[in-house]
Amino acid sequence: MEQAGKQGIMVASQSQNPIEQIQARFKDLETGFRLWLSKQSLPVEAAVVTTTSAAQGAAIGAFMGTLTADASSTFPTPPPNASLNPQAMASLKQAQALAGGPLIQARNFAVMTGVNAGISCVLKRIRGKEDVQSSMAAAFGSGALFSLVSGMGGPNQATNALTSGLFFALVQGGLFQIGQKFSQPPAEDTHYAKTRHMLNNLGLQSYEKNFKKGLLTDNTLPLLTDSALRDVRIPPGPRLLILDHIQRDADLKDKRGSRK
Repeated sequence: MEQAGKQGIMVASQSQNPIEQIQARFKDLETGFRLWLSKQSLPVEAAVVTTTSAAQGAAIGAFMGTLTADASSTFPTPPPNASLNPQAMASLKQAQALAGGPLIQARNFAVMTGVNAGISCVLKRIRGKEDVQSSMAAAFGSGALFSLVSGMGGPNQATNALTSGLFFALVQGGLFQIGQKFSQPPAEDTHYAKTRHMLNNLGLQSYEKNFKKGLLTDNTLPLLTDSALRDVRIPPGPRLLILDHIQRDADLKDKRGSRK
């Protein structure tokens, strides 16, 4: 019996999906890493987060660089004694920075992601929360350093770093606000709370939109008639169920009688 039980356990373990096992193991490792990281000091946590994020960004940048490597060769290299005005030279450097090879893009993406994650980590630990202000501050730092490291600064690197940081901050702030808006559950319309509860109990929740189109709020429930429900295009069967429910509901019935 004991041997048969062990064999059953082995068969059950072998029947599990290996991909699910790998995902579960990876999730356990990630949870353990996050738990360990949360117990470290601020400098250690910021250094680890910055390094790991920079490594991820470098990998992404290297991949992107393989796609843009051919494009970088199309930009001409001016001779050493070429008399290009500073604005034209700055534009050429910006184009070359954006279309660089794998190493250049790996460096650029590593700076962006590493600095952004490091600043976010520090601000989150200090302020105890992650909001749009922290997100924009992190984006400003990553944008400014990206401008300096990538060679996009042109003749006035400080000014261009400032404008790049502001651009990154505005974009990140907008994306953060959009993400917050879509991640929050929609607010429940209190004017239709009783109506929604009634329709759910009757299995007629698909007709909630009909009530809202006809402005049949909770206050109108005691006043509902067959013609009113017909006007909002509710079929005869559901109309009978709704009216019967109102007749059986003691509170709605009392309110209906008091209005007569």
